[in-house]
Amino acid sequence: MEITIRKIQESDNKILAQIIRSCFYDFNVATPGTVYEDPTTDNLYELFTEPQSALFVAEVNGEIAGCCGIFPTEGLPENCAELVKFYLSKNSRGKGLGKMLMEKSIEFAEKSGYKSIYIESLPEFSTAVSIYEKQGFRYLEKPLGNSGHGGCNLWMLKEL
Repeated sequence: MEITIRKIQESDNKILAQIIRSCFYDFNVATPGTVYEDPTTDNLYELFTEPQSALFVAEVNGEIAGCCGIFPTEGLPENCAELVKFYLSKNSRGKGLGKMLMEKSIEFAEKSGYKSIYIESLPEFSTAVSIYEKQGFRYLEKPLGNSGHGGCNLWMLKEL
């Protein structure tokens, strides 16, 4: 199995939007107020031209398997970024790709001078939430910043 982790390319937009949205079906998650309905989900390459942001894409044997990134979400505390778009295709889960993508994203955040990383999620994404816990994220009582994803009800923060 040949694994490549790289930054997003414009040609990745369509397949990544499909992977992200399919996760909501795979885990039977309601879509209102989530990235599923976010118009930027169809234009991730353009979204991640924002300074101090990066979206990493995992390829397995040349096929796109998922993504994870860092974004300076509006309204977050100073030197805090959000870990975003952490999704894997159904056939790519359970192989360590999520951990690789998350570690690459955390490394980017550290190199970019961020002091903490914020995450919003849902209990239905329990595997991802357990990865966040193992990576040292701690639970918050309320959301931070202005992600526009009011459908999320788990909020976590990791100090770098």
